[in-house]
Amino acid sequence: MGLDLSQRAYRAQRWAARAALAAAGLAVLVPLAYGGVGGVVLLVAGAAGLGLGVVAAWWTLTLRGPLRWAAAVLALAVPAAVITLFAATLFWALLVSVALWTVAVWSGRYALRGTGGSRVRVMRERRALPPKRPYLIMNPRSGGGKVVRHALQEKAERLGARVMLLDPEEEQDVTALAREAVAEGADLLGVAGGDGTQALVAAVAAAYDIPFLVISAGTRNHFAMDLGLDREDPAACLDALTDGVELRVDLCYAGGRPFVNNASFGAYAAIVQSPGYRDDKIGTSLDLLPDLLTRQQGPLLTARAAGTTLEAPHAVLVSNNPYRTDDPFGLGRRDRLDAAVLGVLGIRVDSAAEAAALLLDPDPAGLTILTAPEVIIEADREEIEAGIDGEALVLPAPVHCRIIPGALRVRVPRKRPGVPPPAPRLDWRRLRKLAATVGRTAVHRRGA
Repeated sequence: MGLDLSQRAYRAQRWAARAALAAAGLAVLVPLAYGGVGGVVLLVAGAAGLGLGVVAAWWTLTLRGPLRWAAAVLALAVPAAVITLFAATLFWALLVSVALWTVAVWSGRYALRGTGGSRVRVMRERRALPPKRPYLIMNPRSGGGKVVRHALQEKAERLGARVMLLDPEEEQDVTALAREAVAEGADLLGVAGGDGTQALVAAVAAAYDIPFLVISAGTRNHFAMDLGLDREDPAACLDALTDGVELRVDLCYAGGRPFVNNASFGAYAAIVQSPGYRDDKIGTSLDLLPDLLTRQQGPLLTARAAGTTLEAPHAVLVSNNPYRTDDPFGLGRRDRLDAAVLGVLGIRVDSAAEAAALLLDPDPAGLTILTAPEVIIEADREEIEAGIDGEALVLPAPVHCRIIPGALRVRVPRKRPGVPPPAPRLDWRRLRKLAATVGRTAVHRRGA
């Protein structure tokens, strides 16, 4: 019976791979057949328009005055004109092409599901006794007031936790507060606040090897998301106090500063240093980017990781485990937090042509993606601006980024949404091989 099920699975994957290849081919051929030579010209014009739109966007970011506004108009008008031209010329063929491409993507991912390249190991859960003296730090300003809206303090205290509510009018040292709590006997530390505050308290929990509780009361809650917690209901995170399990995850440092998500260097890190950034993010960015992208301001960086040297990147992002980069629906997510490697993403764009290549070239020279156990960020000055889990900092150069495997014991609710598995990457070479050989493999297994 097991062999029959295996054969059926192979057969289904084979036909799904064939369907994906056929649908992808038809998605290209239908508009070409409908438009004839004009369809080919239209596709070339579309690609050219896309490139011109990216070039115009680059000019918008690097120029000032009337030229900037002219470039901005061009950046918006060109894609709109291309879309209108396609819709007016291809009619139903465009809709059919989109539908076929949807079928190709769905079938391709189904065909590759369960194959060697798409398996992801889930973070291992460990049973643990409930804490006896949990200590939680809550920031009432985080997430637009989620602590009050979701009555987090009241629920935590009902569950036996001691809660420290931060004063919105006063700067408080959360690291010192966490250390004092441990000295007084706390056997769990937790935070309802932003990722920057989470990281500071997490470092204390890791240092004393006690569990850490994440409460998704921040604005973006990236760490909570990648732990599989409920970001819409932060009060559900408190269920971990009575019905929880532990995950061992990695903790990272940039210099002496801990981070649970990422450390950013370069243009973005310089922009967030501006006093006006929080009140006017777009205006501040547009004001600073021309000088940063043309290297008239900002440090000249060098990043070294895994035997690779990134010379003069405009931006470097070092993350606690790598982010997804091959699935547009999973961008900004990490499949796991216990792989013991840093994710490294570096970008260097020195011209409009290189900006266009980032979008049009499948392997652009200006984009570097790799993993490494440590990263060294050097600069042509004594200090480097950095964005650490959203916090603007200035660190002494060089900055040594490192990861400590399994340093953090995170207590999470036993019942939680979880991290959605990544969709298999569409590898057309593997699909062709699967479509051609799986049938023969199944026959060979039947005779074995």
